[in-house]
Order: sequence, then C-alpha cells, then structure tokens
Amino acid sequence: MDLSSRLQVWRELAESCVLVTVEQSLLQVWRLLLLCIVLRGVFRLGIPAWVKHAASAGAGTLGLFLFFQTSLLWMLLLCLLCYLVLLLCRNSGSRGLFTSAVVLLYLLIGELHLIDVVTWHKIRGSQMVVSMKVISLAFDLDRGSVGRLPSPLEFLGYVLFVGTAVFGPWTSFSSYQSAVGGARLTWSWVLRSSSSILKSQVCLLVSTCVAPYLFPFFIPVYGTAATHKWLHAYETAVSFHFSNYFVGHLSEGTCMLAGAGFTEEKDHVTWDLRVVDPLSVEVPRSMVLVVTSWNIPMSRWLKTYVFRNAVKLGTFAAILVTYSASALLHGLSFHLGAVLLSLGLISYVEHAARKRLADVFSACIQSRPCSPGCSHRHRQGLWVMLVNLVFGLLVVFHLTYLGSMFDPGTNEQEVEEGYAAVHTIQRWQELDWAGHWLLLASWLFYRLIQ
Repeated sequence: MDLSSRLQVWRELAESCVLVTVEQSLLQVWRLLLLCIVLRGVFRLGIPAWVKHAASAGAGTLGLFLFFQTSLLWMLLLCLLCYLVLLLCRNSGSRGLFTSAVVLLYLLIGELHLIDVVTWHKIRGSQMVVSMKVISLAFDLDRGSVGRLPSPLEFLGYVLFVGTAVFGPWTSFSSYQSAVGGARLTWSWVLRSSSSILKSQVCLLVSTCVAPYLFPFFIPVYGTAATHKWLHAYETAVSFHFSNYFVGHLSEGTCMLAGAGFTEEKDHVTWDLRVVDPLSVEVPRSMVLVVTSWNIPMSRWLKTYVFRNAVKLGTFAAILVTYSASALLHGLSFHLGAVLLSLGLISYVEHAARKRLADVFSACIQSRPCSPGCSHRHRQGLWVMLVNLVFGLLVVFHLTYLGSMFDPGTNEQEVEEGYAAVHTIQRWQELDWAGHWLLLASWLFYRLIQ
C-alpha cells in the first residue's frame, strides 16, 4: 500500500471512527463525571458525616441507574444481603469467610437462575466491584483494620461510592473515609484527574480505530498466509488490551474526581492512584508483572484477601485458588476462566523457572527486577539483558495467544451474552494450541533444571 492510499485510509478513519467514538464516549460519561464533581464539593462542606454518606450513596445509585437502569436493583439487593450478613455475624471472627461464601452463592444463583445472560453480562463489572468491597470490609473487620461495623449509611456510601461504582476500581474502606474527610482542592487534583480521563479517551481510540487496522494500514507488515493469523491475533489482543486501559484510566479519573485515590503525608496530598500500567503489559518483563499491572487495585485485593489466606495450602495451590476466585468474580464464563487459569499456570512456571535460573547463574533475571542491594554477581550485561528480552518476547507471544480469543467476529449476540466454550476452543485450535504447548515445554524445562 503506497503512502497516498495509507493517508486516505487514515483520513477516512478519522472522519468515520475517531470523531464518532469520542462523541459517543463523552455523551455516555459526562453525567457521571458531573456527579463525581458534585460529590467532591459535598465532601468539602462542613456538614455532618451522615449527610456525606447519604450523598455518596445517592450519587452512586443515580450513577448506576444512568448506566444500568433498573438492573441496579440486583446490586442494591447484594448490598443489603451482605450488610445483613455482617450484622448477624458481628460477634464472629470469620466474617470474611461467611461474607465471601454469601457473595459467591449470590453470584452463582443470580447468573444461573435469577438474571438473564445479557443483563448479567452488562452489570458484571459493577457487581464485581461491589463484591470486592464487601469482602474486603469483612476481612478488615476480622483483622481489626476497621474497628467497628459501619452504620448502614456508611456502608452504602462506601459500597456505592460514585467514583468507583460504575467502572471501579476497588478501593478500601479507609480510602473512602479519607475521601469523605474532603481533601483540599488543588491544581494537582484537577490535572491528575483530567489527565487520566484524557488517557482513557486515547486508549479508546487505539482500541477502536487503530488496533483493528494495525497491519498493514499503520504498520506495513503484510506477512504470509501462515503468519496472517498471528498478525490478526496480535491486532485482537492489542484492541482488547487498550479497551481495558480505557476502563482503567477512566476509573482513575472518576475515583480521583470524586475525592478518593490520594496519599497524605503531614499536610502534603499526592493524587497517586494507578489502576493500569500499559507499558508493563505491552513491553513486558514477565507475566508476573503483566497480571499485576493489568488491574493494580484488583491485584492488590487478590493478594491481600485471597492469596494470603490460601498460602498455607502451598504456593501453587494458593495461586490456583487466587485465579479461581478471580474467575468466579468475573462470572461463570468458560472463556474468562480458561484465560485466567492459563495466566495462573504461565505465571507460576515462569516465576519458578526464572528464580531457579537466577540462583544458578547468580544473575538478575527473575520475574521482578532486583533491588539495588541484591547479592547477584551479574546485575547488568548484554547476556542478562538478552535473557530478560527473550522472556519478555515469550510473554508477548502468550498475550497474543490468549488475547486472540477476544475477537468479537460478526456475532454480536455472542459478545452481549459472553463467549461460549466452543469459541475459545476454536480460537486456540486455529493457533494450533501453540501457547499451551509452549507452557508444557516451559514446565518440562523447569523440571529439568530444578
């Protein structure tokens, strides 16, 4: 394709995709952004705390209604059910386990019997955020991090906090309390919130208008018939990645806009909330860093409230429990479950193999970068960089393989209802199950050097 033809394609994309995408996105979120700003103003007022909690619950309910209409009743029902459980178990030391069991049972019954598939798929993200909040609150009550059971208004204000109710992210109860305190208005708050919202729009454009046409319109790589399927798989994976970055950066913006997502040292407030780290995913060092950078608050939640409680079963078992919990929170989807469990296995094998290699060669080639004072003899050097580069390229391969399943194709109903198992198997068959063969080879290699 010559330069003039490529310029013509770019011009058509700008007119037919870019402008329409930005317009539709802003039309959908401007009222939510306005609610966040209004609540931020309420938090700054010198009014009783219960009024602020009521305002938070009301704004969150209105925000959910704007996006889900009457389907928000299912989330309100979950909130009321969980508070009842916490109230009944207020003298128990196992509130975390009881609440987790009730939440998972509610999600399973709701998906299998109560809620139609399309509605469930629509509210799944917000439902997951509510579930994570109530479970974390229950465990924090058990551990003493939260001193007492919040009042009903405090509980609803936290769970339905408008800055996180629609797009996330998960925030702790202490973070919500800090937001209610009303940090002062500063230019850093304005700039940090605005930059996150701007980055979300850029990521949406990449996902919608750039990634699907990556080869050869933007990057002049055509490939042969044999490589075309992998180029298409990479396009699909990148489009899926940037759709996640869009939600992540937008959730950063709404959360900070509503007054949460900051750290305070003495009188200095830093708006430092980070939900996603695109660079660590697109230019990865390891799969371990990819899964933590994909959704940083959720990764922290899984580590704090699932992995640490399950680690007594053994590291491998704890990893499986953690990824299984993540899969259940995302819903009964073979599609997502297969991806998450595959990620868990890949992360474990990679981490174990690289740790063993780092010990054998005394080199900084582990999944995570070494600290400045590490005891390895080889911290830098060409061969160390090459080894880390090879592992990074393997991660890109795995992400392409797993991300290829998120190709919507032409079946819009399948997208609305969630991908069926046959879709997953078909996509992996088209790529000759290459990712799983590579996983098996990596595990055998690890066993040989163990």
